[in-house]
Amino acid sequence: MKRHFLTINDLERSEVLSLFTEAARLKAERADHRHTAPLAHRTVGMLFDKPSTRTRVSFEAGVYKLGGSVVFLHRSETQFARNEPISHSARVLSSYLDALIIRTYDQAELEEMASYATVPIVNALTDMYHPCQVLSDMFTIWEKRGKLDNLKVAWIGDGNNMANSWINAAALMGFELALAVPQGYDPRPEILEEARSKSSKTITLTRDPQEAVRKAEAINTDVWASMGQEDEAEARAEVFQMYQVNNELLSYAEPEAVVLHCLPAHLGEEITAEVLEGPRSVVFEQAENKLHVQKALLKFLILGQLD
Repeated sequence: MKRHFLTINDLERSEVLSLFTEAARLKAERADHRHTAPLAHRTVGMLFDKPSTRTRVSFEAGVYKLGGSVVFLHRSETQFARNEPISHSARVLSSYLDALIIRTYDQAELEEMASYATVPIVNALTDMYHPCQVLSDMFTIWEKRGKLDNLKVAWIGDGNNMANSWINAAALMGFELALAVPQGYDPRPEILEEARSKSSKTITLTRDPQEAVRKAEAINTDVWASMGQEDEAEARAEVFQMYQVNNELLSYAEPEAVVLHCLPAHLGEEITAEVLEGPRSVVFEQAENKLHVQKALLKFLILGQLD
């Protein structure tokens, strides 16, 4: 059966844990310089509207390492730029490809593509969700803590697409989530409400970052102005000042708490250099893990294999 990955909610909890096990196996395989080619003769398309370093390279490298090939398309160089109907592009690209990874602005456009596609569609970021990033971020915590159950995760900063996906993740995986977000920058209320109705643990929203990180075992943040919000950067910098992840804020967290950031980071704004480069930071392992988790995800979506 065709499966898409448009949000974290497209997976079952047991499937996420199986993907983590497979990602760990693929990570160990690469460390031992062992290679297999389960995606041999498979072609994955990548349709991107927005700039990307880690997401693009980790997907491209991952497909190649699994024996497949990639076709990269920037929207400006396709018929999307001339307003070809999404339904037409979805059906034609499905006849050429084995999966299509999309990085765009509008979640509705991604969902329309998925409704017409006959191959898996993967959300590599929209303005509403960033599920691949949060999937690999959860894997990083799972690696470090050996669990996600009975864990408190803190989100500090903007209630953006990352925050929305963390809310979905908390409801699915059953960990406590505390979000500290300035007034006026909340995550989408309907996502928060739905997650709270499903979750066995608390999902809280506060204006106080110290309250959010108290007893947290993982602390996550992102830039204050995301792609497309550059014109708001100055105003946001003023509003978000008290939401910086620094050593003083970490003193309220558990002593062994890990710090995550999806990168790129604006040092001195949402996170200090001493924290990002410090002993609690797992930021660069987190970035590497995108490769392993996305390989496991593509195997699952294209081949229907969880191991």
